[in-house]
Amino acid sequence: MDVQSADLGTSTPQRQNGAAPVDGLSYKFQRLRERLRNAVQSGDLTGKLPGERTLARRFNVNAKTLSKALTDLAAEGLLDRSIGRGTYVKSTNGNATVAKSANCLIVCDAAHVGSTLVSLFRQAHPDAAVVHEVASLRPSFLKQFDTVVDFSPTTPDRFLRDLVVRNVRVIGVHREPGLYSVDTVGVDRCYGGACAGRDLVLGGHRRLVVVQSRVEGIVARAVEQSAVRYGQGVTVQTCTPEQALDAVRGGATGIICDSMASGRAVRAALEAESLRLPADASILAIGCCGDDYPCSGYFAESAAVIRAVSDLLTGGTGGGHRPATLWLAPVWVDRGTSQPIARGAEPEAA
Repeated sequence: MDVQSADLGTSTPQRQNGAAPVDGLSYKFQRLRERLRNAVQSGDLTGKLPGERTLARRFNVNAKTLSKALTDLAAEGLLDRSIGRGTYVKSTNGNATVAKSANCLIVCDAAHVGSTLVSLFRQAHPDAAVVHEVASLRPSFLKQFDTVVDFSPTTPDRFLRDLVVRNVRVIGVHREPGLYSVDTVGVDRCYGGACAGRDLVLGGHRRLVVVQSRVEGIVARAVEQSAVRYGQGVTVQTCTPEQALDAVRGGATGIICDSMASGRAVRAALEAESLRLPADASILAIGCCGDDYPCSGYFAESAAVIRAVSDLLTGGTGGGHRPATLWLAPVWVDRGTSQPIARGAEPEAA
């Protein structure tokens, strides 16, 4: 917003022969307060206000006068002021409003900047800035942002901790909760892993392998619990995407991938060796997707994840904010890469 101060309210009342101003406002900050009030009520000032120095120059006043006027309006409930976060215009329901895209920073790996999730978020918030690595970011750069949306699984914990200490809100996408009071949105991979394990065990598979691309092992633990609950003599091993082919050669018939990327990589590796899916091995994946599913599995729609992130982003400034964890339950999607097998029909190890 680049509006001249002359357009943001009434002009300063003139004194006549040294008398008090005709409107009864004898102090400069009171007159400025009314100009600011008019600007808010007319819609010329919305969302987060510019910094106090910028606003003082716009209204041609000193910073002390501006600060006092803003304090008065905050006491009335018209504005919301928070040290380190700035000043916001409150909506009619009393909540501070913030522009959807302004003052938002996206953190994502360079390789994933064109991913469905990041692309959908940038469509909804086109003014958001994007960075691919955080090691070189200076505090002077970060202070302009109210919220950081983290799409990268490799973002250091220390960086997120420092953001929270500086009162910058953090929304982690597909990040496990419990880290430094950040908001979390993601697919319920524990539920997806339990369902995938149940399906394969009830389908007669007795040798399962969980392909892990994440270190926390949530999907593997869920599959192990399903193996105990629904079958007897079921073995569950874990491996990296690069080791999945060897696991199938060693006799595994059911593969569960804990991400979309590992699902694509494992399917490509198996098909490159002329293995038939699902005749030679069943493969499932868990994650979020638009319509480019790599295989059968349990998925949440990417658009639903972004809607949840946007709802958190526009739900307030974070002052007194209580972190939220939003898990989206995945649903079954059949892409023909999984089928039951006859009991006792597992292939012998090579």
